[in-house]
Amino acid sequence: MIQTNVHREITPLAPEDSFLVFDRIKDEFDFPIHFHPEYELNFLLNGKGVRRVVGDSMEEIDDIELVLVGPNLQHGWELHNCKSTKIHEITIQFHNDLFDTKLLDRRIMKPIKDMFERSAHGILFSKKISDEIAPRIMSLSKIDSIDYFLELISILHDLASSRNQKLLSTYTSDFKNFENSDKIKIIYEYVQLNYHQKISLKEVADLVNMSQVSFNRFIKKRTGKTLVEYVNDTRIGYAARWLIEKDLSIAEIAFKCGFNNIANFNRVFKNSKKCTPSKYREEFSGIKRVL
Repeated sequence: MIQTNVHREITPLAPEDSFLVFDRIKDEFDFPIHFHPEYELNFLLNGKGVRRVVGDSMEEIDDIELVLVGPNLQHGWELHNCKSTKIHEITIQFHNDLFDTKLLDRRIMKPIKDMFERSAHGILFSKKISDEIAPRIMSLSKIDSIDYFLELISILHDLASSRNQKLLSTYTSDFKNFENSDKIKIIYEYVQLNYHQKISLKEVADLVNMSQVSFNRFIKKRTGKTLVEYVNDTRIGYAARWLIEKDLSIAEIAFKCGFNNIANFNRVFKNSKKCTPSKYREEFSGIKRVL
């Protein structure tokens, strides 16, 4: 069944980043069904009984699984019948334009290009390849710089060439044109540059030559959010990354992300991530960013 009121996630992947890898041990899934324009490779170990939702596919998973979700395809994992308190989850996200079309058109990249096209439905890889790839995925958060980049490309190539891949959703994204708009791109770029300071409705509406009333209708229709909600999602995306990457206090991170009130930051963060900033920082065992 297709989900309604799906959450559009603003990921903590900045425009200048290449990949993000989240690596943590958890005992629950508290993030709602969502979508985002980035590709996502999701690995789960000790997750028998967890329910996976990708598009219109809903299945209970086995002990180990590896799934590639294409841009803007709704997805999420729910605890369901899982009894494990030590679910190992590794999530790798990368921009949908990271690999240039000309690069993907090269013969050596054809398997990856074909896999990316199939990922519009979500791809479940076989247990055999999941077991084989698991040690390499689990070591990613310990690799730095260009070695990380090259290893991930190598993993993608091996997955692309593997047997017994299963397409999960019968339909592709309803949201694929979400950012196919010059006005949305202008708004996105402006918010990325100015999220750390106050952003008014008037200045953004003027930026795209719209009245404030028309702009309100436009952004709500295109993003499902008000401008304030959209800006706050961007701020929370950066805050989530810095909570893991930087040795800064929660108050310092709040102010650097554009919140001038720590109580408001805590409230918005908990509403978005379903936990407090301090709990979020404690939960993650590793994250890597490649510039």
